[in-house]
Amino acid sequence: MESQPGISFDNTELAFGYKNDKQLKKARFLFSLMSKPWLVKAAVKMTPPVIKSGLPVKGLVRKTIFEQFVGGETLEQTAVVAKRLGEYNVKVILDYGVEGKQGEANFDYARDEFIRVINYAATQPNIPFMSVKVTGFARFGLLEKIGEVMQKQEGSLMKRYLSTLDLVSTEEKEEWHRIRQRMTRVCDAAVEKNIGVLIDAEDSWIQDPVDALILLMMDIFNKQRPVIYNTTQHYRTDRLQFLKDCYDASVERNFLFGIKLVRGAYMEKERKRAEKMNYPSPIHADKESTDKDFNDAVKFCIDHIDRISVIVASHNEYSNLYATQLMQQKGLPLNHPHVHFSQLYGMSDNITFNLAHAGCSVSKYLPFGPIRDVIPYLMRRAQENTSVKGQTGREMMLIRKELKRRKL
Repeated sequence: MESQPGISFDNTELAFGYKNDKQLKKARFLFSLMSKPWLVKAAVKMTPPVIKSGLPVKGLVRKTIFEQFVGGETLEQTAVVAKRLGEYNVKVILDYGVEGKQGEANFDYARDEFIRVINYAATQPNIPFMSVKVTGFARFGLLEKIGEVMQKQEGSLMKRYLSTLDLVSTEEKEEWHRIRQRMTRVCDAAVEKNIGVLIDAEDSWIQDPVDALILLMMDIFNKQRPVIYNTTQHYRTDRLQFLKDCYDASVERNFLFGIKLVRGAYMEKERKRAEKMNYPSPIHADKESTDKDFNDAVKFCIDHIDRISVIVASHNEYSNLYATQLMQQKGLPLNHPHVHFSQLYGMSDNITFNLAHAGCSVSKYLPFGPIRDVIPYLMRRAQENTSVKGQTGREMMLIRKELKRRKL
């Protein structure tokens, strides 16, 4: 594809303008370590138990992978990074990156933290969104149970959801009601403060109840403007059709459909589970099919941009350029209020900063939280950089190119 006028992802001066030489060299060193699969595998296995044991390794983690991919341990530390990004017209999606804590008290605490993040974001000029994981305030086992029952029902998503609520126990109904209340409290705060809430995707076998919950929230809170956004992982074979079904529901119920498009984060896990439990894999057989599905989703959203607010959350250069091309073909401004681009903090700076320079609305997904709590997130980043073909090599090549340019 031809680069759009003014948009090239090869400009490393723009890509790394916010980093000094020392920071760039540190990033180069880190990506060189991530290019060794055996090392990443060992680190992923050893780091969580070592952190949990209390051994003094937090300093090492903080100075390496944490510093590269996380904004800070607190909101206050993260504010420094957000401010720096804002100087380059890059916005921020704040993510309280704590995962996997169980128990009602922890779930209520997570809800309150999400609301605290919303209140903080509302005071900042370049934080239009924050991110929520439903598993942050819902018991995985309950989501699994409801998901399992929903898969056995027939009809639309909401019909299967309502049928399922008649089939679970009174205690499970009450527990689900508390989850709905937590979600409603978060959405209420978001509407009041005008901050978008992006709900992260989950494992396929718990995604149905999450999707139903988000659709209910959109029906309540997205009447005037897009506030609540779902996430579709397009390595799943069924997500393009799901996207279209959600759009139809939004037309029927008269709400704005908010969606974040990603390729996906749990591929190996999904395939292994499908094989182990003897059901068809929900994942596309090859990367080409995933890419086609993702780009078709981008086109569908931009074709229906009056009723869809889309976040193109991609590290794929073609997909980002494709979205800008579609916008220009339709005569839409690159900063259209219903089109936003996003990449993870610490990755694909060449895409983010060049899009921002071209006038696109673009952000970095910026997690924060105590080191021991964001370890699951960091381990996924390490694995992703190793498994996505060419990702680490591309990062290193761009950093080397910029260091050479500065030297000259």
